[in-house]
Amino acid sequence: MVNNKKNNQKTVLITIAILLLVNIIGNQFYHRFDLTKDKRFTLSEVSLNIINQVQNPLSIKIYLQGDLPAEFKRLQNETQDLLEEFQARNKNIIFDFVDPLANEEESMDNIKELYMKGLIPVNLTVDDKGKQSQAMVFPWAIAVYNNKEVNIPLLKNIMGASTTEKVIGSVQHLEYSIDDAINKITKSKQKKIAVIKGNGELQEIYIAKFLIQVRESYHIGPFTLDSVAKNPTASLDALEKYDLAIIAKPTEAFSDEEKQVLDQFIINGGKTLWLVEQVNMEMDSLYNDSGATLAFPRDLNLNDMFFKYGFRINPDLVKDERGSPIKLATGEQGSATQYQEFNWKFAPQVYPNSTNPIVKNLGGIKFDFANPIDTLKNGIKKTVLLQSSQFSKKIGSPVEINLSMVEEETSPNHYLNTGDLPMSVLLEGSFHSMFENRVLPFNQKSFQTIGKDNKMIVISDGDLIRNQLDKNRQPVELGYDQRSGNLYDNKDFLMNCVNYLLDDNGLINIRSKDVNLPLLDKEKVYQSYTSIQFITIGLPLLILLLFGGLFTYLRKRKYSN
Repeated sequence: MVNNKKNNQKTVLITIAILLLVNIIGNQFYHRFDLTKDKRFTLSEVSLNIINQVQNPLSIKIYLQGDLPAEFKRLQNETQDLLEEFQARNKNIIFDFVDPLANEEESMDNIKELYMKGLIPVNLTVDDKGKQSQAMVFPWAIAVYNNKEVNIPLLKNIMGASTTEKVIGSVQHLEYSIDDAINKITKSKQKKIAVIKGNGELQEIYIAKFLIQVRESYHIGPFTLDSVAKNPTASLDALEKYDLAIIAKPTEAFSDEEKQVLDQFIINGGKTLWLVEQVNMEMDSLYNDSGATLAFPRDLNLNDMFFKYGFRINPDLVKDERGSPIKLATGEQGSATQYQEFNWKFAPQVYPNSTNPIVKNLGGIKFDFANPIDTLKNGIKKTVLLQSSQFSKKIGSPVEINLSMVEEETSPNHYLNTGDLPMSVLLEGSFHSMFENRVLPFNQKSFQTIGKDNKMIVISDGDLIRNQLDKNRQPVELGYDQRSGNLYDNKDFLMNCVNYLLDDNGLINIRSKDVNLPLLDKEKVYQSYTSIQFITIGLPLLILLLFGGLFTYLRKRKYSN
């Protein structure tokens, strides 16, 4: 008995010692195990670097709380899991879930306050076994750091997608959205963007929403090429202080001196985002008594420059069966004008096929009178980011464009081997100067013929960056089409372009991460609701009763004697 007692005490002491040792080792060597198949909780190196930038308390307030529909409950759980992973890496990250509609007396004030901050709610129709009800959800978060504040969109808009599909797309972007927000408020602005002026580019009011978004992460300012005529060398020196030049829908020809300035900016490593149209055509010009206008080529004197870099924007228009909706008056009934929705084929809706992080998982992007792009062989790597559908073709200019074209009847036979026209291309490599082996427009001692490793993005539609104006001449959201009421992904695409061209920490590459979410099929659930209830609730209880009965029977049988 004494020996057994000593052995038991010895075993207890050894067990306690082992537990203490394991606990000490666990505290010294911290690790979390991600057992998911897609490694959704394994943070990328980029995320870890951004998290390490947080030196002071960073507060994140998430408004996904309360009585949420099932899909948003999933988004809430995924957001919480990811933020817990962030917090485990850096204790300065603090987050809290808030229900803005919890208190009925304060809910309207909360809604107004969130609206003022740009946090627009989502109104949903919730279908619960055939019973429909309305729900308002704020899929947003706000991060605060050192008195700086930034909004975090948790729900990604995917036009035409179901709520479930939107949630899946949002989970794909969750790590990127949170990383991007933390990076904005913890890292000081370093890169500079020049918005080129002087050749009839879009006025600031038409790119206001884009500029507002860009200013959150980068320094931005106008750069007028008019000064090139007086002092081209000084203009080039000034432009080279910028990291990226954006040329948004020029309508006037560039002089050779201006082209040399832009050329040497590119050769010396400056990034460029070209939004250029080679056909003069505006949607507003169709709204006249005849409903028609002439589309004709626009000479910007850039063809030789583009040819040298490895691409060509053709003076044609892309006509795509996957167009955008447009409402037109079809007659009068009584005193009210009747409107009907048509498919406008000169405003393609483009859905990306590329796996490049710039466009991966983006929804529809709307073009207006875009031109097809040809890529040329010159040693530069070219990636087609956006292209028309297979049921599209190019229409040469000059050509008359008429609103009555919406009534044209077509068939697939009209689009044999004519579709998949590139409308946005990424070029990467070492560019050669267009003035190589040519007489220079102005003397330049620092002239270079072969450039550093560089990249540029070409978009054959200047209106892609253009925001519409409301009745009070105020800018509406970039990508929002007032004629149809649809919100397209134009802003996300353009911001991804800028981030990719200027990204020095690989943040944009997080968009390539794939997350697989196993979701319930609601139709199957409704069809077999009773059987599923029995399997999930009744069957475990039945097994428990059988086990209890069997255990009682065996116990009585064993001890009955």
